[in-house]
Amino acid sequence: MEQKQDKLKEIISHAKEYGFVFPSSEIYDGLAATYDYGQLGAELKNNIKQYWWKSMTQMHQNIVGLDSAIFMHPKTWKASGHVDAFNDPLIDNRDSKKRYRADVLLEEHIEKINKKIVKELTKGKKRFGEAFDETEFRKTNPNILRNQKKIDNIEAAMKKSLNENDLESLRNLIIDLEISCPISGSKNWTEVRQFNLMFSTEMGSLAGDASKVYLRPETAQGIFVNFLNVQKSGRMKIPFGIAQIGKAFRNEIIARQFIFRMREFEQMEMQFFVPPGEELKWYDYWKSHREKWHKNLNLGANLYRFHDHIKLAHYANAACDIEFDFPMGFKELEGIHSRTDFDLKQHEQYSGKKLSYFDAELNKSYVPSVIETSIGLDRMFLAILSAAFKKETLEDNAQRVVLKLPGALAPIKVAILPLVKKDGLPEIANELANQLKFDYNFQIDLKDSIGKRYRRQDAIGTPICITIDHQTKEDQTVTIRFRDSMKQERIKISAVEDVLENELGWKKLLLNLA
Repeated sequence: MEQKQDKLKEIISHAKEYGFVFPSSEIYDGLAATYDYGQLGAELKNNIKQYWWKSMTQMHQNIVGLDSAIFMHPKTWKASGHVDAFNDPLIDNRDSKKRYRADVLLEEHIEKINKKIVKELTKGKKRFGEAFDETEFRKTNPNILRNQKKIDNIEAAMKKSLNENDLESLRNLIIDLEISCPISGSKNWTEVRQFNLMFSTEMGSLAGDASKVYLRPETAQGIFVNFLNVQKSGRMKIPFGIAQIGKAFRNEIIARQFIFRMREFEQMEMQFFVPPGEELKWYDYWKSHREKWHKNLNLGANLYRFHDHIKLAHYANAACDIEFDFPMGFKELEGIHSRTDFDLKQHEQYSGKKLSYFDAELNKSYVPSVIETSIGLDRMFLAILSAAFKKETLEDNAQRVVLKLPGALAPIKVAILPLVKKDGLPEIANELANQLKFDYNFQIDLKDSIGKRYRRQDAIGTPICITIDHQTKEDQTVTIRFRDSMKQERIKISAVEDVLENELGWKKLLLNLA
């Protein structure tokens, strides 16, 4: 775990040094848990959005986009349940004065036990080799069975406490398991208290309850209140989806771990409207589809796992997370929820407006059920950055730090490197750049040796470098160098765009999702 935390520190340092992520308001000593995306971070973030947006809307005829307002009528949040139920159970350690989410403390304790199971599995694989049967091993190994029983018992007790909002039993569970504060090592815990996460503000010139509005804690409600607007104006037939990317705000008491948990963050959400009774079929479909979307980036299939929710939200009849192995361990990256018809019916009740759909094939009206896919853009950014960050020892024992970013997502797609600053080579570089700039972000880099320039581009994740030398003037060829393999080829300048399209184009990335 300590090694992983060191990696997180390295990633944070690298992100700042190369212009991916800066602490917000740093000249004023910063503001806790807020960050600014730098010049390369903004590009990577936009490319992640493009990958999500294209795969959702461009690749699906029955999914369309929306961009709803951050401010909404306050009744929206009463109807959705956020005013009354959008809480975190928090507990303080009296000695360290640090505050924690009680459920997260328990989940981290479960993860420690789970690591013992993984250790046993690793030993089993080593012992039995190709004959290893993981399913059978899990059923028969006494250490795994004992630890799995511990996990099951904790999860059952935790689920009961959370579902019944029994904060005292939640605290007792933490004490019985002898969970200590990660900072002080102390087990001196306070009571568990609920804390509402919504930011409120005043709209207009008068203060008071009448003008109280909220910064949206999620983007989903903007989709639900526009359900009929989109359906009617777009002549959409169920099943259909509405996708949205936008900012959300939560007054997280425990905001930490770099950009993993922030008070201002961005979500990529899609609400898929289906006939009542068909929601679990579509829930399984979107679980599979979203897993495929993630693994299509080739960051490593072993970095993902599904986790079913211990406590279902008040609106859900099925829910799971796609978890990613961050430098802090496995944490939620994306949530997939079967929200039933709760949201639309709540908004019908509070607004007095009908939000039903007339199904011409069935000749009847109904309020559809909803499947939600919701991914944190900032978490996705961190997942990609942490998986791509590599420190390699080369054949000549030289070291390189490289970001092995998926080609289509890389902030800078190609670096153009004139070998020298004279003899007309920079002019050829500019000519090539003018051809490529309509399709690709590029850099022309003239400073230092070619080796140092390669290292600089490796560090920011540039997939391809093109070197222009004196031979280029003679035969119109250039040296193209690939980041991951460091392989170099001599090709015609006229072939450059075809190589770039094959390596970096959106089509190559999206084809696997078709």
